[in-house]
Amino acid sequence: MRRVGVVGHRGYDELPAILPGFVAQARALGLAIAFERDLHGIAGGGELLESPDDLDVLVTLGGDGTLLRGARWLDARGTPILGVNLGRLGFLTSCAGDEATEALGRWARGDYRAEARMALEAVAFGHDGEVASRFIALNDVVLHKGGFARVLRLRVTIDGESIGAYSADGIVVSTPTGSTGYSLSAGGPVVVPTVESLLLTPVSPHTLAIRPLVLPPTSVVQLQPEDGPEELLVTADGQVGAHFRAGQVLQVRRAPNPVRIVRFPGTSFFDLLRRKLGWGGLEARNEAT
Repeated sequence: MRRVGVVGHRGYDELPAILPGFVAQARALGLAIAFERDLHGIAGGGELLESPDDLDVLVTLGGDGTLLRGARWLDARGTPILGVNLGRLGFLTSCAGDEATEALGRWARGDYRAEARMALEAVAFGHDGEVASRFIALNDVVLHKGGFARVLRLRVTIDGESIGAYSADGIVVSTPTGSTGYSLSAGGPVVVPTVESLLLTPVSPHTLAIRPLVLPPTSVVQLQPEDGPEELLVTADGQVGAHFRAGQVLQVRRAPNPVRIVRFPGTSFFDLLRRKLGWGGLEARNEAT
């Protein structure tokens, strides 16, 4: 029997109404369904989801943040993620909330494709070379100053070659999937998600000579502070992080395994750009007038 795992964000008002429909749909399709602890008590059925092992699909109920959390929880297992958007943007998700039960049926019938998305692995090394922290990120890894007002000076090395010292508020190392997130806000380019690459985007650089870089997916990026606050922050997908102390080195590379996101026929990345981010919005405004 195929197993469906469900995680969600309790902050969305419509979430409790969706869960019973999921239980009924799973039973009708002959699927075993399991809910994370925070949802299990209000789902009205199903098992308790305790492990990411042996799942055939993970359903995320919420927004992009919930999908990112689900991707990290799977920890590169390759399980397809069916994201149901209950929020405003939902750029990464697979369908809207009112399409949730239908989407589960389409997945069960095989009427979908699992789009492989490159992920990042970030490791912070201490003075002794031991691992201080490790993260997997689908969108981005950011080294930044937190609440300090001082500018940072970060030594950037790519594949062992020093490319210079960045004076900035921080640096975003992004995947193509994350190119429409923090990297875009910091002035980085939009990259089609299936074009594997690493994006290196400075945050508020203090010189005109520093611009975003698009690197091969095999690149290994190393960041090391030269001066600035004694304690920085390294964050993954803007959701989890750790203190980054003086003398540590952050190394970011492509994760060994991609994240697989469910996509249904009739949707495309450029369609999402138009609908979600207002791509080509000037033309649309002209038509409206």
